[in-house]
Amino acid sequence: MEAKSDSAEQEEAVKKPSRRTFTEAARRAQIVNAAIEVIADAGYAKASFARIAREAGLSSTGMISYHFAGKDDLMREVVAEVSRVAEAYVLPRMEERTGARARLRAFIEASVGLAGAYPKHLPAMIDVLAHLRDDDPSRHGLLGTLDSAADVQVERMREAQRSGEFREFDPWVMVTAIRAAIDATVTRAVREPGFDAAAAGRELADLFDHATRSAER
Repeated sequence: MEAKSDSAEQEEAVKKPSRRTFTEAARRAQIVNAAIEVIADAGYAKASFARIAREAGLSSTGMISYHFAGKDDLMREVVAEVSRVAEAYVLPRMEERTGARARLRAFIEASVGLAGAYPKHLPAMIDVLAHLRDDDPSRHGLLGTLDSAADVQVERMREAQRSGEFREFDPWVMVTAIRAAIDATVTRAVREPGFDAAAAGRELADLFDHATRSAER
């Protein structure tokens, strides 16, 4: 029955462009999510199309090849999907807060909390990035995005210093320390199933609130 469904889907993709867009997007998302599960559980090296197809409930690997040019293409989409999920999780929690201190706390707690909310996503992306070639555009794109985000955080800290909300310190050093602490905490969270990521996030938020706030606050 599934093979027939897969075949019908391919025929619809040719005959009905408007339906194809919706169907293909749903199927691609299904495959990407299955790839995330497989990579997180079995590792990049064992994330074959056959294993991903079984995880996705597909009858054959042909449906993966139909939607993705190859494993590298699928892995790039895994990185892109995890990045989208992370942004959608963290940014709204920051935007609903007022003031630099509150937003910094929200950023730290949400960044750590992401590991608890999506336990398979971060391990999968870390494993994929470790295997992407140094010249792969996805690797460079993500690293460039992270650097740009750090630059924005540095500038926001400078603004908070000018307003008197933050004390005087080197913003780049502080941003680097915050990111390193988040990365270390997230790494522990994904390796230790019983680790309380939410509590750790609150501890980090308290720590860096004390480290950054003005003595008058």
